Amino acid sequence: MAATEDLKYSKDHEWVRVDSEGVATIGVTAFAAGQLGDVVYVDLPEEGTELIAGSEMGEIESTKSVSELYSPIDGTVLEANAAVVDAPETVNASPFDEGWLVRVQFTELPADLMDADAYAELTGA
Repeated sequence: MAATEDLKYSKDHEWVRVDSEGVATIGVTAFAAGQLGDVVYVDLPEEGTELIAGSEMGEIESTKSVSELYSPIDGTVLEANAAVVDAPETVNASPFDEGWLVRVQFTELPADLMDADAYAELTGA
Protein backbone atom coordinates (compact mmCIF):
# COMPACT_ATOMS: atom_id res chain seq x y z
CA MET A 1 0.00 0.00 0.00
CA ALA A 2 1.43 3.35 -1.03
CA ALA A 3 1.98 6.27 1.30
CA THR A 4 -1.12 8.41 1.81
CA GLU A 5 -0.81 12.02 0.65
CA ASP A 6 -2.46 13.74 3.64
CA LEU A 7 -0.07 12.23 6.20
CA LYS A 8 3.45 12.99 7.41
CA TYR A 9 5.93 10.16 7.99
CA SER A 10 8.87 9.41 10.28
CA LYS A 11 12.04 7.52 9.42
CA ASP A 12 10.84 4.92 11.98
CA HIS A 13 7.77 4.19 9.81
CA GLU A 14 5.13 5.94 11.88
CA TRP A 15 2.58 8.24 10.27
CA VAL A 16 1.08 11.45 11.66
CA ARG A 17 -2.26 12.92 10.66
CA VAL A 18 -3.19 16.37 11.97
CA ASP A 19 -6.87 16.01 12.87
CA SER A 20 -7.56 19.47 14.24
CA GLU A 21 -5.69 22.39 15.72
CA GLY A 22 -3.08 20.84 18.02
CA VAL A 23 -4.38 17.25 17.82
CA ALA A 24 -2.75 14.50 15.76
CA THR A 25 -3.26 10.78 15.28
CA ILE A 26 -0.24 8.46 15.06
CA GLY A 27 -0.03 4.97 13.57
CA VAL A 28 2.40 2.63 11.84
CA THR A 29 2.66 2.67 8.07
CA ALA A 30 1.44 -0.08 5.77
CA PHE A 31 5.11 -0.65 4.85
CA ALA A 32 5.98 -1.28 8.51
CA ALA A 33 2.93 -3.48 9.04
CA GLY A 34 3.93 -5.54 6.01
CA GLN A 35 7.52 -5.88 7.22
CA LEU A 36 6.35 -6.95 10.67
CA GLY A 37 4.06 -9.70 9.44
CA ASP A 38 1.03 -10.70 11.52
CA VAL A 39 0.80 -8.38 14.53
CA VAL A 40 -0.18 -10.30 17.68
CA TYR A 41 0.41 -7.77 20.50
CA VAL A 42 0.50 -3.99 20.88
CA ASP A 43 1.51 -2.08 24.03
CA LEU A 44 0.55 1.62 23.97
CA PRO A 45 1.14 4.53 26.35
CA GLU A 46 -1.61 5.57 28.74
CA GLU A 47 -3.66 8.74 28.47
CA GLY A 48 -1.68 11.66 29.89
CA THR A 49 1.72 10.19 29.00
CA GLU A 50 4.19 12.81 27.76
CA LEU A 51 5.81 11.81 24.47
CA ILE A 52 9.13 13.06 23.14
CA ALA A 53 9.86 12.81 19.42
CA GLY A 54 12.26 9.94 18.76
CA SER A 55 11.64 8.28 22.13
CA GLU A 56 10.01 4.92 22.71
CA MET A 57 6.25 5.08 23.24
CA GLY A 58 5.30 1.41 23.15
CA GLU A 59 5.91 -1.98 21.64
CA ILE A 60 4.53 -4.02 18.77
CA GLU A 61 4.97 -7.78 18.52
CA SER A 62 4.42 -9.94 15.47
CA THR A 63 4.92 -13.56 14.59
CA LYS A 64 8.36 -12.47 13.27
CA SER A 65 9.71 -10.04 15.86
CA VAL A 66 9.22 -7.56 18.69
CA SER A 67 9.79 -3.91 17.81
CA GLU A 68 9.67 -0.65 19.71
CA LEU A 69 7.25 2.08 18.67
CA TYR A 70 8.78 5.56 18.55
CA SER A 71 6.86 8.78 18.86
CA PRO A 72 7.33 10.98 15.79
CA ILE A 73 6.23 14.11 17.70
CA ASP A 74 6.35 15.74 21.13
CA GLY A 75 3.02 15.83 22.91
CA THR A 76 0.60 14.41 25.46
CA VAL A 77 -1.42 11.25 24.82
CA LEU A 78 -5.13 12.07 24.71
CA GLU A 79 -6.26 8.57 23.77
CA ALA A 80 -4.78 5.16 23.06
CA ASN A 81 -6.64 2.92 20.61
CA ALA A 82 -8.04 0.17 22.85
CA ALA A 83 -9.39 -1.65 19.79
CA VAL A 84 -5.81 -2.24 18.57
CA VAL A 85 -4.77 -3.55 21.98
CA ASP A 86 -7.76 -5.94 21.95
CA ALA A 87 -7.37 -6.90 18.26
CA PRO A 88 -3.73 -6.28 17.23
CA GLU A 89 -4.33 -7.68 13.76
CA THR A 90 -6.17 -4.42 13.00
CA VAL A 91 -2.72 -2.84 12.49
CA ASN A 92 -2.22 -5.16 9.49
CA ALA A 93 -5.77 -4.96 8.18
CA SER A 94 -6.19 -1.18 8.39
CA PRO A 95 -2.93 0.62 9.29
CA PHE A 96 -4.13 4.07 8.15
CA ASP A 97 -7.69 3.89 9.53
CA GLU A 98 -8.91 1.58 12.32
CA GLY A 99 -5.30 0.57 13.10
CA TRP A 100 -4.25 3.98 14.48
CA LEU A 101 -2.30 3.86 17.76
CA VAL A 102 -2.64 7.10 19.74
CA ARG A 103 -4.13 10.59 19.54
CA VAL A 104 -1.79 13.29 20.81
CA GLN A 105 -2.06 16.95 21.81
CA PHE A 106 0.94 18.71 20.25
CA THR A 107 2.23 22.22 19.63
CA GLU A 108 4.51 21.79 16.62
CA LEU A 109 5.35 19.09 14.09
CA PRO A 110 9.07 18.30 13.77
CA ALA A 111 10.73 19.54 10.58
CA ASP A 112 12.16 16.07 9.86
CA LEU A 113 8.77 14.47 9.13
CA MET A 114 8.48 13.46 5.47
CA ASP A 115 5.72 13.95 2.94
CA ALA A 116 4.34 10.97 0.99
CA ASP A 117 6.84 11.32 -1.87
CA ALA A 118 9.87 11.41 0.44
CA TYR A 119 8.55 8.43 2.41
CA ALA A 120 7.95 6.46 -0.80
CA GLU A 121 11.55 7.20 -1.79
CA LEU A 122 12.77 6.00 1.64
CA THR A 123 10.89 2.71 1.36
CA GLY A 124 11.37 2.17 -2.36
CA ALA A 125 7.59 2.00 -2.80
